[in-house]
Amino acid sequence: MMVTQAMTLTHLWPGAPVSPSALLSQGAFDFADESGSISCKGLSDTSPDEGLIEDLTIEDKAVEQLAEGLLSHYLPDLQRSKQALQELTQNQVVLLDTLEQEISKFKECHSMLDINALFTEAKHYHAKLVNIRKEMLMLHEKTSKLKKRALKLQQKRQKEELEREQQREKEFEREKQLTAKPAKRM
Repeated sequence: MMVTQAMTLTHLWPGAPVSPSALLSQGAFDFADESGSISCKGLSDTSPDEGLIEDLTIEDKAVEQLAEGLLSHYLPDLQRSKQALQELTQNQVVLLDTLEQEISKFKECHSMLDINALFTEAKHYHAKLVNIRKEMLMLHEKTSKLKKRALKLQQKRQKEELEREQQREKEFEREKQLTAKPAKRM
């Protein structure tokens, strides 16, 4: 009979606190006598069914048993829910740590790709420099050969010029000797 009275109380009083001790602390009950019985007060003002529960008395033992029953009914589920939430939170922390590690690995991978691209580019430019150096050495050799050839040609021309000059002088001397000399009279 007490359970139906408590259920009737919560159905007739919308928004009623679940715990009986909360009802007591809000002043919803009045102590009627010295035996520990309590009665509801103020229900007739708020209830649409006047007079149904005006003389409701609840004993302390019944309130305690109802509170224990309510707690024993919901407490295991709440504890399991709390444990499940703690595990979920712990798993989320682990997942976040793992995700951060993967992100850092991904960033490292991208930086390694950038470094690899730089090394590839450096190899390409190194090959270009080697080719330019080979071309410069080849051009240096060609210019050295051309300078030697030009020097030889210049020396050959100078020699030819000298020989021509000497030839002219010889011809001039010869002509001079061939020219008739007037004889000396004595």
